Amino acid sequence: QAQLVESGGGLVQAGGSLRLSCAASGSIFSVNDMGWYRQAPGKQLELVATITKRDNTNYADSAKGRFTITRDNAKNTVYLQMNSLNPEDTAVYYCYARIMTSGGPFYSDYWGQGTQVTVSP
Repeated sequence: QAQLVESGGGLVQAGGSLRLSCAASGSIFSVNDMGWYRQAPGKQLELVATITKRDNTNYADSAKGRFTITRDNAKNTVYLQMNSLNPEDTAVYYCYARIMTSGGPFYSDYWGQGTQVTVSP
C-alpha cells in the first residue's frame, strides 16, 4: 500500500505565495504521474497541474504563469509553488499520484487527504 501526505496549505493575503508539498510513502516500486487538483466550495474537483516522471507538465489555464509544479523522484515528492494568489484560488487542494506498489504489477491512483488554501482579499 501507499499513502500521500500533503503539507503547506494555509491562509494568505491576495498577491501572496504558498508552496504545497506532497510525499508518497509506503511499499512503493514506482511513481508515474503526479499532480494537484482542487475543489472550491460548491464546485467540482478540477485539475490544477500534473507532472510526468520525465518532468513533462500540464497546467490548467487558471494556473498558467502563476503556479509551478515540480517533483523530486528520489523523495517521491511533488511540489506546487503558487504565486500571485487571489481569492478565486481558495479551495481544498488534493495531491494525486499514480503508483505501483512493491506487490505490482499495475499502477493505481492514490489521493492525499487534502490541504486547505484560503486567500483573503
